[in-house]
Amino acid sequence: MATTKWAVDPMHSEVQFKVKHLMITTVTGYFQSFNVEAETADEQFTSAERVVFTADVNSINTNNEQRDTHLKSADFFDAEQHNEIRFVGTNYKAAGDDQYKLHGDLTIKGTTKPVTVNVEFGGIVVDPYGQTKAGFTVTGKISRKEFGLTWNAVTEAGSVVVSDEIKLQAEIQLVKQA
Repeated sequence: MATTKWAVDPMHSEVQFKVKHLMITTVTGYFQSFNVEAETADEQFTSAERVVFTADVNSINTNNEQRDTHLKSADFFDAEQHNEIRFVGTNYKAAGDDQYKLHGDLTIKGTTKPVTVNVEFGGIVVDPYGQTKAGFTVTGKISRKEFGLTWNAVTEAGSVVVSDEIKLQAEIQLVKQA
């Protein structure tokens, strides 16, 4: 059976992360430049033979230019030396109705660790232009410190400024390639 190739529809996809600030509120950030490619043995996404996600660190946007500059610095992502975040899926398995677990290797700032994310399969439709599209909601959590993102400060009361846990969320629409 022929492999089906899929590519991200960037106009209908988004990748964001959430982190606690001062442990009392959550800051949301986005990667404005990213790519997703997938290969499946069928057109129903019951299995995925290959999934690759990349994000351009320099496209980070938290709606605060000063914070974004700090995140790109060596204190965090060190975008000058490590300008790409990369996830390579190694295993995609059913975990319930339209629910999957995607296991893979995530590389941030030169450190690669195994990560598992939850994938909710939204279905497949043909759009008004005849393109076959598949939709997904992806969620997960990582420890930023495991990837060398260790900068932090402590308030007078002893609270940390930035939490270790980063929540990941993506809405991904893929387009079947001819």
